[in-house]
Amino acid sequence: MKTGALNMEVTTRSQAAAIDELVTVATPLADGPLSSEPTQGEQITEKAIKTTPVQIVLIVLGTVAFLYFARPVILPIFLACVAAMTLKPLIRWLSYCRIPTAISAAVVLCLLVSALGIGFIQLGRPALTWMNEAPQHMTELRQRVQKILPPGARFSAAVAALSNLGATEDEKKADQKKAPAVTVQDNHSSASVLNWTGIFLVGVGETLVLLYLFLASGDMFLQKLVHVMPTLSDKKRAVEISHEIQQNISNYLFSVSIINLGVGLIATTGLYFMGVPNAAMWGMLVAVLNFVPYFGPVAGVFVLGTVGLLTFDTVGKGLLPPFCYLMLHLIEANLITPVLLGRRFTLNPVVIFVSLIFWTWLWGVPGALLSVPILVSIKVISDRVPSMSHVSELLTS
Repeated sequence: MKTGALNMEVTTRSQAAAIDELVTVATPLADGPLSSEPTQGEQITEKAIKTTPVQIVLIVLGTVAFLYFARPVILPIFLACVAAMTLKPLIRWLSYCRIPTAISAAVVLCLLVSALGIGFIQLGRPALTWMNEAPQHMTELRQRVQKILPPGARFSAAVAALSNLGATEDEKKADQKKAPAVTVQDNHSSASVLNWTGIFLVGVGETLVLLYLFLASGDMFLQKLVHVMPTLSDKKRAVEISHEIQQNISNYLFSVSIINLGVGLIATTGLYFMGVPNAAMWGMLVAVLNFVPYFGPVAGVFVLGTVGLLTFDTVGKGLLPPFCYLMLHLIEANLITPVLLGRRFTLNPVVIFVSLIFWTWLWGVPGALLSVPILVSIKVISDRVPSMSHVSELLTS
């Protein structure tokens, strides 16, 4: 207990020293004397600037519209910021080893790109093969479902028989001739796929460049933020909020990544021993889906259910992969994640679900991945700003 208290005290002192150092570095840049309390003119200005509820609603709607229509520009910035906050501890550790920040950022970025590239190459080939054979798989799945559920097939056949009841052979042939032939023209499919691929690659490139610049800049942006703060208390609060957001997001994403990697490895091992082909691909797919709260595990259950029904002949064996994954997810969500993350991230489940829906609608899959980090950032800011205490109370479970 004494050792833990001593370590906590040392950590607190080091954080306080870092905050004072940043404030001291940014303070000489100020043009005038620094005061810890707002002046009388600033108090009058704060009293004069009061927003009405209508103005708040208009500001929120304008911000949402801006984020929606400017997502090609804003989304890479958000992704790079979250990734930079996650990788900052590695940059800081390399800086302790006397490695320049620019070189550390380049090394970390190269390792990240190499790991993602190797994973995409190793798992992308079977995924592309399975996607090319998807129509055949869907036909097999429909046949399996019809064998599993014969009453449903009989009911559909009975409905078709009732619709043709009393019709002669000539009338049936005439109805078949009258039925319009549907032809699907897929002239623009190749162009749309190429356009989507180009946009995706451009977005990835922008995100990687911004990520390197954020990592190589160090604390430059934080020093500039401290410089523009009017009072000493505001400067210290800005540094504390920035450090806490960075620490919380880094701890959250590192912990969740380790948990999901473990889930993927366990799922891969289980699917391999069950005899499911391409077990590594499906295991890593459910690991990636597990990053998205609520919707990701549900999608993983449906994916493994489809794979199980296509792989095995009986219903019991076909439903075994999704059942095992569901049990694994319940253990992870109710036992492992709460123990590793603790009460720092005990957010309101309703707020998490609403945030997931909102950011998914706004930015799609990247928005779903960013929903929880954005919510954690809002929680940290609302905890530190007294005027946002009601928002903090709303976000807490």
